Amino acid sequence: MIGRRVAVETAEGKVYEGELAGIDEKLNIILNNVIGAGDRVYKIVLNSVFIKEIKLVEKPFDLKALAERLNKVFPGMVKLREDIRSIIVMDKIKVTEQGVEGSGLAAERVKSVFDEFIREIKG
Repeated sequence: MIGRRVAVETAEGKVYEGELAGIDEKLNIILNNVIGAGDRVYKIVLNSVFIKEIKLVEKPFDLKALAERLNKVFPGMVKLREDIRSIIVMDKIKVTEQGVEGSGLAAERVKSVFDEFIREIKG
């Protein structure tokens, strides 16, 4: 959920909403651009001892659906890599929710499929 908008409820019942910027091995978290407890804060660090619940408050990007769509255009040449939140096309073009990395005609075709997919989900 790093980089996503989350709502964090503390044991005291306070709710902070912001972009999850970091989390450590003890589950302490850092939020950026925080709205909560009547304040607007640019950054806050919350100790895991006080965290009751963390909720994702934005719809996650559907990499699987995009990979399926790309596989129709590039059959057998699309690999979904959930571990790195990416799709690899033809072992050289990387697709994430931020866009397409690569060059050439194939990358341009991947970008057009990506752009159409984004238009449809924002629909």
